[in-house]
Amino acid sequence: MVRNATAVWNGPGKTGNGHLTTQSTTLDKTQYSYLSRFEQGVGTNPEELIAAAHAGCFTMKLSFVLGALGFTPETLTTKCEITLGDGVITLSHLILEAKVPGISKEQFDAAVKDAEVNCPISKSLNTTITTSATLL
Repeated sequence: MVRNATAVWNGPGKTGNGHLTTQSTTLDKTQYSYLSRFEQGVGTNPEELIAAAHAGCFTMKLSFVLGALGFTPETLTTKCEITLGDGVITLSHLILEAKVPGISKEQFDAAVKDAEVNCPISKSLNTTITTSATLL
């Protein structure tokens, strides 16, 4: 399987602007700029997209891990916070709230760790990954 996205940038780094388009066109010429990346400008940025990818990948992987253990999650809600410092992503922190009927805390914690380590986005990131998980 191969997926793709395209970035177009016009002008200098600080005053230029660009747009991103994904193969699915979920992002279709979505704007990004220095302001949307480093300040509070309108548009997206690479770190936000990594956060979305990591949250989505981890959450789906966790659903599969729980299913293999015989549990069906009622809800899994994950927020991902990406920390960028000195031009390097230094941390991806996953914050999970889960409602999984019948699971013990020990089983839940093991499933969360499995998903954290084994989702494809986690495997592709060269940074510290942490998870805070709450079983509701």
